Amino acid sequence: MGSNVVATLKEGFAVAPGITAIDLAVITRMPDTQRLRFVAYGRWARQAIESVPWRQPEDALRFLDIGQDIACAVGVTASGNLASTIKPLDTSRLPGLQSLLDHAQDDAASVDATLAGLDSDLLANAPATRDAPVPDHYRIHTFAEWRPQTPSAAQPPAMGQPVLAAARALMPWQNLTLPDEAWEGLTVAFSFAGADADLTLFLTDTQSRVCSDEDFVFYNQLSAAQAAARLLGKQNDGTQSVERAAIHLAALPEHVQRMTIAINMDVDTGLTCGSLTHAELSMACATTSWTFQPPADPAIRAMVVAELYRHRSAEGRPVWKLRAVGQGWADGLDGLARAHGVDVG
Repeated sequence: MGSNVVATLKEGFAVAPGITAIDLAVITRMPDTQRLRFVAYGRWARQAIESVPWRQPEDALRFLDIGQDIACAVGVTASGNLASTIKPLDTSRLPGLQSLLDHAQDDAASVDATLAGLDSDLLANAPATRDAPVPDHYRIHTFAEWRPQTPSAAQPPAMGQPVLAAARALMPWQNLTLPDEAWEGLTVAFSFAGADADLTLFLTDTQSRVCSDEDFVFYNQLSAAQAAARLLGKQNDGTQSVERAAIHLAALPEHVQRMTIAINMDVDTGLTCGSLTHAELSMACATTSWTFQPPADPAIRAMVVAELYRHRSAEGRPVWKLRAVGQGWADGLDGLARAHGVDVG
């Protein structure tokens, strides 16, 4: 689905050079009910789409990171893996989408039905006999199933395509002002080896305390602020694990003045942050990226790796700033959560 979304967006921007953003929705037939339902929607800016090279198969997942107000039926499980089933999205809070679905003419025999081609495509692969098993056209395929067996040769950037500068490495307590592009899409990735750890987010006030437990994003609550901050799941990347998150700063409500980006060790293992190796937090927007290597402290089980916070520039303009931290708690996730105002019972 990701590659189809990206291809559609690129074609749309190519044929309409004057537009700067596209609202796109994906509709398909649910395998259990055979009814047409939406499985993804969002808005994507031209600059965001054109800033990504789109060379490797795994790049297709980035459509979730660089859009605005995205909802996607392919989520992650509590363990951080991609879900194996697709469920229809709730369109009740988007009257325009629901109206489109209500008036869709789902009739393959009608010459006026814009969705008739979908029926034809689905029926083309129907089993020849009644007893033959019905193929599951909607099963989610892992990248390992369709990744090319030989790596593709690196291609030079296309003419006019923006080239990202090398990531800027941050030191503990170093801070910087984020560029305007970061307001519309900021991706977070924590890569590590040696032991298991989880990425967590706290959406807080100026005192670094949540207004309610709903502003705590972790493996049992994958998003907050209507998905303006959300976890994207954990995956293996060679010898390392990577957990990613997406943040839409411009969509955060005003009561969210700060955001804490933290990690905590798996409580079942009893291990500390000292067990982590090659740990690195990377953050990126459409034009710039930053990295920070937190300390491997054997005395702590949870750590604030970085903070995002609202600020006023010298000209009085509202900005978001990033600060690398690397400060931890010996009592793990419970202590980290309590310090940010979460009721842990």
